[in-house]
Amino acid sequence: MAEKLGRLDVVATPIGNLADLSPRAREALAEADLIAAEDTRHTAILLASCGISRPMVSLHQHNEAGRIAPLLESLRCGSRIALVSDAGTPLLSDPGFALVRAAAQGGFEVRAIPGPSAIAAALSIAGIATDRFAFEGFLPARASARRQALRALAAETRTLVFFEAPHRIAESLADLASELGSERQGAVTRELTKSHESVYRARLGELAELAKTDPNMARGEITLVIEGTPAGEAGADLTLLERALVLLVPELPPARAAAIAAQLSGAARSVAYARALALSGK
Repeated sequence: MAEKLGRLDVVATPIGNLADLSPRAREALAEADLIAAEDTRHTAILLASCGISRPMVSLHQHNEAGRIAPLLESLRCGSRIALVSDAGTPLLSDPGFALVRAAAQGGFEVRAIPGPSAIAAALSIAGIATDRFAFEGFLPARASARRQALRALAAETRTLVFFEAPHRIAESLADLASELGSERQGAVTRELTKSHESVYRARLGELAELAKTDPNMARGEITLVIEGTPAGEAGADLTLLERALVLLVPELPPARAAAIAAQLSGAARSVAYARALALSGK
C-alpha cells in the first residue's frame, strides 16, 4: 500500500478584524493535526474565538531552522500541518519560507489558503498606482542605513510598500521626503481593519510635517505606500547626483546646487533639491 504523505497548508489569518478569517481558513485550522504558529499565545486567542482546539508548535525566525526536520517527519507520517503567522499571510515579512521550501523540495503538497494581507489592504486604499509595486519590508532602524536604503530606491518606478514601527514613523517620513523628494505622493495606513483604522494621504513633505504634530500617526501597526519615481526620470544617475551635490552644496545655495546637479545627473530637480536641503542641514 502506498505511503500517504501529509500536507502543509499556508493559512492567512486576520490582520485585525477576526471576522476576516475565511470559512476555508477556519476549516483548515480545525482539521489540522498540528498548527505551526509564529506565536502560539497569539494563535491560541484566534483559535479560541473560533471554538477550535488543536496541538500547536512555535515556528519563528529564531527557531525555524531547528523545527524543519521534525515537521517534515510529521508530514512523512501523513500529518496535515497548518502554518500561520501572527497576522496576515505567512512568509510576507513573516517566518515560514524555509519550511515551505523544504516541504516543497521534499515532495509534499503545499497548499495556499489565501486571505488577509496588510500589503494588499494598504495598496487597495492608498490611492496610488497598483499595477506595479515592490514590497520592501521594514526599513532599517538605524538612520544612516535607512537613508542609504532609500537612496538606492530613489529611481524605482514601481510603487513602494514598507512596514514601519510607530515609534520610527516620524523619522522615516522625514528621510523618505529627503531621499525620494518631498513632492512624492504617499499614504500612511494604520490599524487596517481595526476600529481605529485611518489613512493619511499627502505628499511626503506634508506627511513628514504632520507626523510631528499628530500623535495618532505614531500608534498601531503601520503600512506605508509611496509613489514610484516618474518613468521618464528613472534613468537618472543618482551616484552622480550625490557626488555633485556633495561638492556643490558647500559652495552654493541649495536651489542653485540642486539645479546644476539635476542637469548633470538627469534627476528631477525636486529630488535634487530635497537632497541638497538634507546635505545643507536645512
